[in-house]
Amino acid sequence: MTHAQHSRVFGQRKQEHILILASGDRVRHLTVKPWMAALVLCFVGVFAIGYLLATSYLVLRDDLIGAAMARQARMQHDYEDRIAALRAQVDRVTSRQLLDQQVVEDKVDKLMEQQLALTSRHGKLGSLLDRAESSGLGNKAATPLQSYAPDANEKHASLSGAVQAIENQLAGAVEPAEATPDNATLADVPAKETVGDRADRVFSKVTLSLKDIEQKQRTRIAQLTSDAGGAANAISKVLTRFRISVPAERLKQDDTAVGGPYVEPERNDDFDTSLAQLDDALTRLETVRSMAESLPFQNPAAGKEITSSFGNRRDPFLGRLALHSGIDFRFAPGEKVRPTAPGKVIAAGWTGGYGNMVEVDHGKGISTRYGHMSEILVKIGDKVDRTDVIGLAGSTGRSTGTHLHYEVRQDGRAIDPIYFMNAGLKLASYIQ
Repeated sequence: MTHAQHSRVFGQRKQEHILILASGDRVRHLTVKPWMAALVLCFVGVFAIGYLLATSYLVLRDDLIGAAMARQARMQHDYEDRIAALRAQVDRVTSRQLLDQQVVEDKVDKLMEQQLALTSRHGKLGSLLDRAESSGLGNKAATPLQSYAPDANEKHASLSGAVQAIENQLAGAVEPAEATPDNATLADVPAKETVGDRADRVFSKVTLSLKDIEQKQRTRIAQLTSDAGGAANAISKVLTRFRISVPAERLKQDDTAVGGPYVEPERNDDFDTSLAQLDDALTRLETVRSMAESLPFQNPAAGKEITSSFGNRRDPFLGRLALHSGIDFRFAPGEKVRPTAPGKVIAAGWTGGYGNMVEVDHGKGISTRYGHMSEILVKIGDKVDRTDVIGLAGSTGRSTGTHLHYEVRQDGRAIDPIYFMNAGLKLASYIQ
C-alpha cells in the first residue's frame, strides 16, 4: 500500500512515494526517489531505441542474410560431399572383399583339383608299390615300401585342414580388428591383411607340401624303376646262360592295325610317364621272375650229402667207366621226395635202371627226373608244385642203397644239375 507524505518546501512539506511490501506479519517499505524513476525510464528507452535500430539495420541489409544462407548452403554441400566420399570408399572396400572372395574360391578349387590328382596318383602308385613288394623289391629298398602310405595320409590331412581354414576365412572367421577411435574415418583405419592375402599364404604352404610329396614319389618311382630293371637284367642274364629266351627291355606292340580320328594330344604328364616306365619295368621283372620260378633252380635235397656227382665215374655194377647223368643224394628209406619246380608229370612208373621214376616237364624244353623211389604218388598228367610230394625214397632199379637219383634235362640232353643249383643261389635274392 502506498502512503503519501508531505515535506516542507519553503515552509510546505513535499509529497513522496513509498512502496510497501507486506508478507504475513512482516512489512517492508521502499521509498521511490525521483531519480530512480528517471533511471528506469532511461534504460527502457535505450533498449527500445537499440532494438528498433538493429531491426531496421537487418531489414535494410539483405546481403547479410544472403551471406548467412550461402554459408549454410556451403556447409550442407561439404557435408554431402563427405558422405559421398565415405560411401564411395565403402563401395571400394565391398568390391575388394567380393574380389578377394572370388580369388579364394578359385584357389580352393585349385587345391581340390590338386588333392584329387594326388589321391589318384597315390592310388596308381599304391598298386605299383604292391607289385614291387610282391616282386621282391621291398627288402632291397632302404626305405620300406609302405612308408608312403602314412606320409600321404598326413599330407592329405594337412591339405584338408588348409581347405577348411580357407573356408573359415570365407565364412568370416577372421581375427578381430584393433580398436580405433570413435571419430576415426575409413581412411584412418590401418591396413590389415585381407582374406585374399591369408588365402595366398595358406595356399602357398599347401602347394609346397604337395610338391614335396610329389618329389618324394618321383624319387621313389625312379628308384623302384631302377631296381626292377636291374633285377630283371640279372635274372635275364642267368636265363640266357641256359639258352632260355627272355622278353626284351620293352614289350613291343603290334601297330599294323590302328586308326581313329585326329585329336589334339593331351598335356604330357611326366609323373604318368614315370608310372608307365615303372609299370613296364615291373611287368618285365614279373615275367622273367615267373619264368625263373618255373624252372628247376632249387636244390632237391638241401643239406643232404651228395654220394655221386654228375659226369664219368666207375659203374658200381660193371666196374668200368660210365657216364652218370645226374646227382645222387643220400635219403632215408620212405623219405618224401618233392620236385624242384612246378610242372606237369610226363612219366611215372618203372623205367629200366631208374627203377620207379617220375619225370616232370617244366617248359622251355627243360625237365627233371627222380629215380630209385620205393613208391610213386603221382600219375602222368598231374600238375605238381614244389610243395607236392611225388614219391618216397627207396632203392629200386640199378641201385646199391637208398638214395635219390636227380637229373636235369634240356631238350632231352642231360645237364649237370649243379649248374642249375648254382644259378639258383644267384637268383635267391630275386625269386622266392
